[in-house]
Amino acid sequence: MRRGRAAGDLRVPEVDMNGNVQKMMKQAQKLQRQMLEAQEALADERVEATSGGGMVKVVADGQQNVVEISINPEAVDPEDVEMLEDLVLAAVTEALRKSRDLAEERMGAFTKGLKIPGL
Repeated sequence: MRRGRAAGDLRVPEVDMNGNVQKMMKQAQKLQRQMLEAQEALADERVEATSGGGMVKVVADGQQNVVEISINPEAVDPEDVEMLEDLVLAAVTEALRKSRDLAEERMGAFTKGLKIPGL
């Protein structure tokens, strides 16, 4: 009886896994660097939201930090503090929503098609 391949057996070609793994690691490191740079750049991005017809303005950066709140003095009514609170809350909520949308847009290029929790 002869040993070896039988007719029709297929062999898996030898692959230099070390070269492929190294290449993949370099690509992953490059992607990681690019993601970090994009996240850092978001700190310099600004979004703005207003409420009460512009009486309250809130500015947030691309990392969901509120960096500025402006209130028109005409919006300050000591008899109706609740209204001012509502205007501030509405503007902050909208500014943070815009900031999240901006971050998703910028970071989406890196996470496109991936299902990674937290990204």
